[in-house]
Amino acid sequence: MITPRSFAATALVLTLISSAAPGALAQTKKPVIGLAVANLQADFFNEIKESVEAEGAAKGVDVVTVDAKGDAATQVSQIQDLITRGISALIYIPAGATAAGVPVRAAHAAHIPVIAVDRNAPDAPGDTFIASNSVAGAETLGEFVAKATGGKAKIGALQGQLGTTPEIDRTKGFQLALDKNPGLTIVASQTADWAQDKGFAVAQDMLQRDSSINVFFGHADAMALGAAQAVKVANLDHKVLIVGFDGDVAGLKAVKAGSVDATMTQQTQFMGRLALDSAIKLVNHQSVPKEQLQKAMLTTKDNVDQYIAKHP
Repeated sequence: MITPRSFAATALVLTLISSAAPGALAQTKKPVIGLAVANLQADFFNEIKESVEAEGAAKGVDVVTVDAKGDAATQVSQIQDLITRGISALIYIPAGATAAGVPVRAAHAAHIPVIAVDRNAPDAPGDTFIASNSVAGAETLGEFVAKATGGKAKIGALQGQLGTTPEIDRTKGFQLALDKNPGLTIVASQTADWAQDKGFAVAQDMLQRDSSINVFFGHADAMALGAAQAVKVANLDHKVLIVGFDGDVAGLKAVKAGSVDATMTQQTQFMGRLALDSAIKLVNHQSVPKEQLQKAMLTTKDNVDQYIAKHP
């Protein structure tokens, strides 16, 4: 469905491309890398931002960061400004699936390479895509659930923003584990938009409709934390296993405390450094792989301390 906001965001592509002629770019001695982040309220994106900026300082590269605060139209406008300012490369974390390809096409029209991180626009992918292997990670998490529940579970799935790369891949990977364990069944599935408060509300509604749910899978730690809150206030007569994905600070602390049973820790610090290094290579016309997927690590109470002490 086309909304006024998504229509406006898409319409901006004409302005972006027309204003980004190759000759309009500022020539500077020092590369300037634009970093367009989906939402800095999320710890996951903050860690990537900090890593990119630290690596930029170490390599003598200026990094200009903008935060879309989860709004796709805002992000399109922010990237238009970065292109006008003459950035050398764009590190891009799309704010959602809507109009995600617009900034990529505009940057490419200005001969600016794009490094897509965590999410990739299917209609206009970046020159390289850096992310966790969410399919493999979610499958590992599903296998953990199978083992922890003896292969029998009624699962509530809290999805991320529909249509985004991690939402699609984590759904696919978890289903691969379910296909091998027919006693595991998803009885409710709904988006909670990566947010803890929405995760709480959605999980609470699921429990009210089916109190026999004994597993919640949050596509992100924030939603798993919301589910943990919902389980706590529900006063159920059975254990509910809760698993998440990200390995952000709050998620790791919840695993250590026992309110979340497992998460998949992503290599956010490494991905930030890799994004900056890939940007430098592309600016210097060096080749980089089209896809750079990283392993996420299954994290439970047994091994969480190492990731709290030093995040990968």
